[in-house]
Amino acid sequence: MFVQLTKEELSKEITKRAWYQTNNIIWMILFVYPLFSIVDFIFANNIWLQFFIVRIITDLIILGLYSLFQRKNFNYRTLLHISLLLISITSAVLCNIADINNLNIYYLLYGAVFLFFNLMVFWEPLNSVLEALIALVLLAIFFDLLSQYSLDIVIANGGGLFFVIALISCLVPGARYKVIDRDIRSQLLIARSNEQLKDQNRDIVEKNSIIDTQYEQLRKLDSQKNNFINIAGHDLKNLTGSIIMSNNMLKDEEYRLSADQVELIGYISESANKMQYMLNKLMDVKEIESPEMKFKLEVFDINAEVRHVYKGLTETAQMKNIHLVDNIMTSPLNVNLDRVFTGQVFQNLLSNAIKFSQTNNSIRVVTSLERQKFIFEIIDEGIPIGQEELSNMFNKLNALSDAHEHTENRLGLGLSIAKLMTQEMGGELSYRSDDNGNYFKVEFYVIN
Repeated sequence: MFVQLTKEELSKEITKRAWYQTNNIIWMILFVYPLFSIVDFIFANNIWLQFFIVRIITDLIILGLYSLFQRKNFNYRTLLHISLLLISITSAVLCNIADINNLNIYYLLYGAVFLFFNLMVFWEPLNSVLEALIALVLLAIFFDLLSQYSLDIVIANGGGLFFVIALISCLVPGARYKVIDRDIRSQLLIARSNEQLKDQNRDIVEKNSIIDTQYEQLRKLDSQKNNFINIAGHDLKNLTGSIIMSNNMLKDEEYRLSADQVELIGYISESANKMQYMLNKLMDVKEIESPEMKFKLEVFDINAEVRHVYKGLTETAQMKNIHLVDNIMTSPLNVNLDRVFTGQVFQNLLSNAIKFSQTNNSIRVVTSLERQKFIFEIIDEGIPIGQEELSNMFNKLNALSDAHEHTENRLGLGLSIAKLMTQEMGGELSYRSDDNGNYFKVEFYVIN
């Protein structure tokens, strides 16, 4: 988060702070300046009343100017310069007409006024230097007009002390201005950052509300999906039962059938039994989505299972004029897996390759043994799956969300189920593609 301040914003805030400091100075002058007459009464008794009147008039002029400057929104520096000039005139006159024994008192009082201004005021140090020069010029003018003493006597009796105080006090506003300017910048940055954080928090709350709404929609969709699977599964079980029953009736008449027909009946019976087994497993949606899916493990020759799947899809491939290439190992390789689900993984991958391959293409089915792992590969010459589709590979939610489309989706639920089954049985299913086609690879550990 990066916050920037404009010059206008900074100048406006500095002016507000400067006017706050100016208010303090002006009201301090209005209340305290007339009290200086007490010093006049003690050390210049013969003129104290005249100067008391002068101080009251000065106060009234400063008050009037203060009201005018606030109403007209004039520059605060001008008001401070005028106020200090009026006080400096009175102080310079007193410093040059006071008795020699009281010069120290009046020069010290003038220096205290000058120091108070520079300790309180909020302006650039150049303004204080200018006021110091004006004070020296006024002292010089009234010294020439009113003073009865030599310059050496004046310097020795407070003039030098005033010069030192004025010089030192001119150093204060520079440091003070930098500190307050940095403080104002920090406050503005913090305020702006807080505003941005509030805006971001508001955006987060709105986005969370949207996420909650979408989550509720997804929850409803998930519930609908579960209901659909349960209904579809129940109907499929009924259909599978009808297939098994009809097939059993054909078995009873197998003496009237040819050898090929008997073989097909056996294949139908085996496929129907596997389908019924898988439906029983897939009916419980919670069990599918659980990381602890239960399998019926058994030791079997996985090459034989691959060959069985290959043989069952040969006719399907021939109907599309797709050439299946057999690179299946002849030697047995034993694994300890769920035979039905393992066969279904191979079935889903090979049938998906046949489904999306073009006529006259070739599909190679390869098995091998690498580092105690059984490798099953399908290499087709179909259209390569693009990078965008590849990023969503085997995503069953994407597959379900695309189910309403009329066009076929090569990343359908079959691949999602194959991926899930492979992982749950401790295997790995991977994919890559190039300009020549697609490569699916399944790995399972074999028994030593």
